[in-house]
Amino acid sequence: MAILTLALKSLWNRRLTAVLTVLAIAVSVMLLLGVEKVRTGAKSSFANTIAGTDLIVGARSGATQLLLYSVFRIGNATNNISWASYRRITRHPDVAWALPLSLGDSHRGYRVLGTTAAYFDHYRYGRRQNLAFEAGKPFEDLYDAVLGAEVAKALDYAMDDPLVITHGLGAEGFQKHDDKPFRVVGILEPTGTPLDRTIHISLEGMEAIHVDWQGGTRVPGLTVSAEEARQMNLTPKSVTAILIGLKSRFATFGLQRQINEDRREPLLAILPGVALQEMWDLMGTAEAALSAISIFVVASGLLGMLIMLLAGLGERRREMAILRSVGARPLHIFGLLVAEAALLTLVGAILGLALLYAGLTIAQPWIVAEYGLFLPIEAPSNRDLSLLGAVIGAGFLAGALPAWKACRQSLADGMIVRM
Repeated sequence: MAILTLALKSLWNRRLTAVLTVLAIAVSVMLLLGVEKVRTGAKSSFANTIAGTDLIVGARSGATQLLLYSVFRIGNATNNISWASYRRITRHPDVAWALPLSLGDSHRGYRVLGTTAAYFDHYRYGRRQNLAFEAGKPFEDLYDAVLGAEVAKALDYAMDDPLVITHGLGAEGFQKHDDKPFRVVGILEPTGTPLDRTIHISLEGMEAIHVDWQGGTRVPGLTVSAEEARQMNLTPKSVTAILIGLKSRFATFGLQRQINEDRREPLLAILPGVALQEMWDLMGTAEAALSAISIFVVASGLLGMLIMLLAGLGERRREMAILRSVGARPLHIFGLLVAEAALLTLVGAILGLALLYAGLTIAQPWIVAEYGLFLPIEAPSNRDLSLLGAVIGAGFLAGALPAWKACRQSLADGMIVRM
């Protein structure tokens, strides 16, 4: 206890240098834990986006690409699925439900998803949680729209507000479907998934706004009003992807093989969990690189502390000699230096953890809005505590070198008056 008291007083006498060292360690610890939080948060956020879906079907491309555009709204499909294929899949005896998805349009930077009302009954996220409405209900009319929680909050939409869908993606899109405005009839509760940033409309509504379009552009001289569109056959010709739930999990691989080998149309059926694991495998190198960078940053912070302690030994020779003259043994000198290093590292680690949570509290809404990544603010995990323990242990070892060097300084050397 006396050693700790002496170490605290010694650090207080050199408080400016000690504070700078603590800040360096705190920033490095914050970066180390921040990278870990982003890594685990990203995996958790992606894994919680979809649950209870046995297969995802899209045009033949890559499993990761299909997963990204159909579930996470990242990227675009290379091709669509014909309506005939969708109908054929829904009639399969092993299929309990099938949700068609139609993507391609947007509203002020947010994706628009065309689907059926059954989407709100069968879609699951997290731990098989159902979608719930904060206000309103699922779409019923041709021009009804259901908003994700983030869309409603960011754009300040309320029930019955009008909105105009834009052809194409991006904040501005290309051309607006302003001749067929939609009306907000429902707002979903927050889910922490891409659904929060999605505007849901019916498949028929998606077809209605494109009846006077062809090849991605409006047909010159052809104008179909909103009311005229209601009288037309709005059965889709194609959809972007299909989410499938099966009556029995045992039928998953059999149906997957049938779809992938179907010669009538080149389709790809994937298992969401397997595709997600493949995606993480592809990103493994990037994860390792980020972890390595953060470890090097921590090492640089501890190296700074080591340099500070070593540089201070020359100025503290007389202090060490006085301690030896009043009865301090080499082990006491060693303990003093090690205690100083441990205290600096411990305070830096605690401050770094505090800075991380302060930063998460401030940046969480922005991270969700910009990147769709939900980083929960929760107690440190066992891995976080292990990393903190490793940093403190490394700080303890870093203090051993200057402590060992101080022990070797003799009493006579410390009392020599240097001119």
